[in-house]
Amino acid sequence: MKDKTNAPADAGISALGGKYLTFVLNREDYGIDIHRIKEIIGMMDITTVPRTPAHIKGVINLRGKVIPVIDLRIRFSMPAQDYTDKTCIVVVEMDQDGTTLLLGMVVDSVSEVLTVPGEAVGPPPAFGAAVTTDWILGLAKMDSGVKILLDIEAVVGDTNLTA
Repeated sequence: MKDKTNAPADAGISALGGKYLTFVLNREDYGIDIHRIKEIIGMMDITTVPRTPAHIKGVINLRGKVIPVIDLRIRFSMPAQDYTDKTCIVVVEMDQDGTTLLLGMVVDSVSEVLTVPGEAVGPPPAFGAAVTTDWILGLAKMDSGVKILLDIEAVVGDTNLTA
């Protein structure tokens, strides 16, 4: 994760430039630092786990490793949508409570690997105290539109995937 707390605000945001895997959710573009991406796989059978939050779809067996899978649409309170042939699971490496783990994220479709210049990244907008944007690293203003750059640990939030 890129640290946005150790530098002045402008320097911290511009340090977010780099390569991002971009994907689509509900017709909006998002990005995750390419260094976090382990692989992209097509949809496969997901084993549900009882008594988990709605956004945790379950687990998959990926070459002998059991990996939790979340649906980002549900996590972001977006309307549900049937999976299509473009729907896929992006497997990311993240840190939770000092443990490195793999996490699968269901996305509508993967777009491209995009090089984002530091000067194109701005801070998340302020919506007031009622709306938190802690899960947004920054907004990349590109010719093709705005890309929302995600902080994957904040997206998962207080969901304990290591229990």
